[in-house]
Amino acid sequence: MKGLVPAWVGKPRLDPVLLILIMLIMAFGLFILYSASGPDMAVVERQAIRLGFGIFVMLAISQVPPRILRLWTPWLYGIGIALLLATWILGVGRGTQRWLDIGLLRFQPSEIMKLAVPMMVAWYLHPKVLPPGWKPVFVTLGIMLIPVLLIARQPDLGTSLLVAASGIFTLYLAGLRWRILFGFVGLATAAAPVLWLVMKEYQRDRVRTFLNPEADPLGHGWNIIQSKVAVGSGGLTGKGWLNGTQSHLEFIPERHTDFILAVLSEEFGLVGVTLLMLAYMLLIARGLYIASVARHTGSRLLAGALSLTVFVYVLVNGAMVAGVLPVVGVPLPLISYGGTSAVTLLAGFGMMMSIYGHRKFIK
Repeated sequence: MKGLVPAWVGKPRLDPVLLILIMLIMAFGLFILYSASGPDMAVVERQAIRLGFGIFVMLAISQVPPRILRLWTPWLYGIGIALLLATWILGVGRGTQRWLDIGLLRFQPSEIMKLAVPMMVAWYLHPKVLPPGWKPVFVTLGIMLIPVLLIARQPDLGTSLLVAASGIFTLYLAGLRWRILFGFVGLATAAAPVLWLVMKEYQRDRVRTFLNPEADPLGHGWNIIQSKVAVGSGGLTGKGWLNGTQSHLEFIPERHTDFILAVLSEEFGLVGVTLLMLAYMLLIARGLYIASVARHTGSRLLAGALSLTVFVYVLVNGAMVAGVLPVVGVPLPLISYGGTSAVTLLAGFGMMMSIYGHRKFIK
């Protein structure tokens, strides 16, 4: 029986600091979700089950050495692309084709690419001389653009931007030269008018609403206006748990998913939001520390990119709720209601723990 178990399977190699921060954020998220859902204990129980499954995935991945993860990377990337193509035919959703429903399981294939893209870019750059030259940069962009375009077609602009960010961070951490970086920034700026032409009408409405939400206060501008009212009404210490009027009177839309930070701000005020942001910053800082002590190039790039992707999650969601960025449907990590996103994040943390736990075993 022992011979059937891989030699690298043993006791879990966990990072206690990272694990404690994750558990604290998840516990606080369930606490807020109870209020944001109505309150509805059934919603909290469903989310707790999903988080429990995510923790199991995290513990399992933490056992896998980074070299095994690198061997699996092309397969994971290929499976992710195949699933994205499958959504063209089998995808379901409200006016979109984002989800695959196979009976007992309903998930978003695009979430897989949040892991597969930085893994694939790190896998490609691992044996290369860094900083990368023009050829590796263009190959890396090709690795990124295939899933980004497939996800944008669903359409899911928020997830496509996150997937693109995860790949760009990996490339940046590889030492991308500044002249190449500025060149791509210039190209992106020049392509902005073209992007406007290919955007769908509802996406254009989001940009218009961001620029002037008061132009349609009872229509497209409703979400962001009510969110800002909730954030502002919380003041310094908030109205208290379960006492948020904007959320419980159902003025805030998607209050248990994309706009759950508005509920938190209304009920716990600036103090509550600051404490949560501090927990996120400690989580991200720990991930960057793990990247700094990793022994291999691929592991350093992957851990760093996953950490910075969490930063983008928090930044975009917070800016969206405050009206600083257009609404793009980015959840608040480990807080917003949802299964696929939470499991994906926890799988990424499992990879960080694997990189940290196996570092002393690599010569």
